[in-house]
Amino acid sequence: MKRIFLLFLLSSLFGNLSFGQSNVNTNKFRQLGQELPTPNVYRTASGAPGHEYWQQKADYKMEIEIDDDKQTLTGKEDITYFNNSPDVLTYLWLQLDQNKRALDSETPLIKTSNVKDKLNFSTVKKWHSDFDGGFKIEGVKDADGNDLSHTINKTMMRIDLPKALKPGESVSFSIDWWYNINDRMAIGGRSGYEYFEEDENYLYTIAQFFPRMCVYNEVEGWQNKQFLGNGEFALTFGDYEVSITVPSDHIVASTGVLQNPVDVLTAKQREQLDKAKTADKPVIIASQKDAEKREGKKSSKKSTWVYKAENVRDFGFASSRKFIWDAIGVPMGDRTVMAMSYYPKEGNPLWEQYSTKVVAHTLNVYSKFTFDYPYPVAISVHAKSIGMEYPMICFNFGRPEKDGTYSSRTKHRMIGVIIHEVGHNYFPMIVNSDERQWTWMDEGLNTFVQYLTEQEWDRDFPSRRGPAYKITNYMKGDKSRISPIMTNSESIHQFGNNAYGKPATALNILRESIMGRDLFDYAFKEYSNRWKFKHPSPADFFRTMEDASGVDLDWFWRGWFYTNDHVDISIDDVQWFKINSKDPKEVEELAKANRDSKQFIGDIRNAEEIKETIVEKDKSTKDFYNEYDPLDATVFDKENYDRYMANLDDEEKAILNSGYNYYQITFTNHGGLVMPLFLKFMFADGSSEVQKIPAEVWKMNQETINKVFFFKKELKSVELDPYIETADTNVDNNSWPPNQKPTRFELYKDRKKGENEMQKAKRAEKKK
Repeated sequence: MKRIFLLFLLSSLFGNLSFGQSNVNTNKFRQLGQELPTPNVYRTASGAPGHEYWQQKADYKMEIEIDDDKQTLTGKEDITYFNNSPDVLTYLWLQLDQNKRALDSETPLIKTSNVKDKLNFSTVKKWHSDFDGGFKIEGVKDADGNDLSHTINKTMMRIDLPKALKPGESVSFSIDWWYNINDRMAIGGRSGYEYFEEDENYLYTIAQFFPRMCVYNEVEGWQNKQFLGNGEFALTFGDYEVSITVPSDHIVASTGVLQNPVDVLTAKQREQLDKAKTADKPVIIASQKDAEKREGKKSSKKSTWVYKAENVRDFGFASSRKFIWDAIGVPMGDRTVMAMSYYPKEGNPLWEQYSTKVVAHTLNVYSKFTFDYPYPVAISVHAKSIGMEYPMICFNFGRPEKDGTYSSRTKHRMIGVIIHEVGHNYFPMIVNSDERQWTWMDEGLNTFVQYLTEQEWDRDFPSRRGPAYKITNYMKGDKSRISPIMTNSESIHQFGNNAYGKPATALNILRESIMGRDLFDYAFKEYSNRWKFKHPSPADFFRTMEDASGVDLDWFWRGWFYTNDHVDISIDDVQWFKINSKDPKEVEELAKANRDSKQFIGDIRNAEEIKETIVEKDKSTKDFYNEYDPLDATVFDKENYDRYMANLDDEEKAILNSGYNYYQITFTNHGGLVMPLFLKFMFADGSSEVQKIPAEVWKMNQETINKVFFFKKELKSVELDPYIETADTNVDNNSWPPNQKPTRFELYKDRKKGENEMQKAKRAEKKK
């Protein structure tokens, strides 16, 4: 008996564990509780930095030299690290991102691969590559020149401090290193060189070129997650002074402000640069003619360019004797920001016409939606097949054909990538999120503002991402290949759609359809200003957007960011009702009209085949009931109606006699992602009306709901999501009556790459 009782007790206590999903709260409107970290003195429940928020600082003084014959980079850096935390630190962590290209790198090992019937040589060459591009650390010393104990763990290095670093203290140390610069065009990479065989010159776009301090904060401690390739960089703000030694005929573009222009620029270049500050169009500092002279006659001498940058999280530069250089001043509050472009002749005429103007436009639009651009320069460097960002400088693709023509696609992709990479100055170079953990926090937010900026550049700009309808094919795809947005950067399926496209679309939907432009823009600007020059987390973004707008968005974050659900809402049924006024005359007319509207097939055929009935032949067979119609209104019906009306007040009588048409519409959520209902009602008289039903209409049932709408007019049709703003993946079930459209298929012939539009126009001109 005891045993039976014990089994019953255990079943009562733990039975739900066996069926764990049965009691799980699956309500899509439950608040984000356990998903977000507990607010504290460092990060508040409102999403703002707390009153005890702190962050570390790291200052760098570097001497860098590029060997243009061997394609190597040699460096020496002095780092001063400030411990602003309340913690005692006994060791420091640095990132050695260049070790991704070391011979013992784990990056190639973790990449899956397949052998197919046909493989190109570049793929197989990468499998067999023996290029060693990792850091060669030649010394780590303290401020007195003594060796510091250090341990290299793949792309991370720990420095063990001989004396603990207490709160409020700083420590200085130095590192000497070198590495082989990679050929970007052969093996890829964010940093590296491009070789131009025709004139035997190199164009270097250099980044991740020095050991850099990891972020240490109260969220994760040391951010020392290995660099595997996708998750980019979590970095600490600081001040930089960098001396870059290159061949004397090179031009260097860099993060920061040039400190020794007299040493490295000609008098004419300095004059043009000063003129550009107040010009109304970009001014050429170094012309294509100048660049071609440098290409042909290479100098054996060296020059050192010195740049300083304050309060930046990283540093990048580019160097080449091929550079053409133009600039224009962009008014920014009481300052002038220099927008500049550096590009080889291979980028013209496209780059001279557009690049610097696009940089200036980007600064203006991004500043409107966030904060005034705080740095003194913003640079776009032309580098084939790359788009990558660093403080004040970025590397961008977009190369015309050798004859100078280009396709519309080349032009717009170039403009788009310049906007995107310059925009990264805001996210994450200033609003300094952790890219190693959350790619979407910089790429998604940046792609969203990129879309706004593209639309202000050209009304018909073919933006790749932003509008809701552009993400539907991805969202309705194979769920095993779709990760929630809130997935670590290294574990994301379909990287571009997940980290760029979907979050950008989500923000666009919030702005246009959920919050409205005014509330969204205010909240987005608030987030940007709260967290500029700080380290925000996802929770800080989610909380600020709600706090500054007064809109509860937990359901939206949960659906769009924490699941891989998609939007597919259908109109299943529409039922038409009218109020029964109880007026005997009206009741009689409606009943008879309904009776006479349809005829039984037997009655129709009998009317034709039965020539005469008995009653029709013999009048004596008729009585009262042959003349009686049960649908006729009687005096008693009138008396009942009068008594009914006498009990109604004026408001009730108005409703009774309003003549409204009531429509009960049934909606089903097939995709799992709850969204507002945007409905366009078309009426019999040709007019229409749009209504928005908030997403909370699904709060009691997230699968199927009924909603009643009423109008004076008769309804002809209903369309769900008429302005394609919810990313509904199946619009075929969005209409009543069903609006079927044929699916088109295309017939084509295999063809070789054709001419671009400019080439066709030139050929046509020759025929004239």
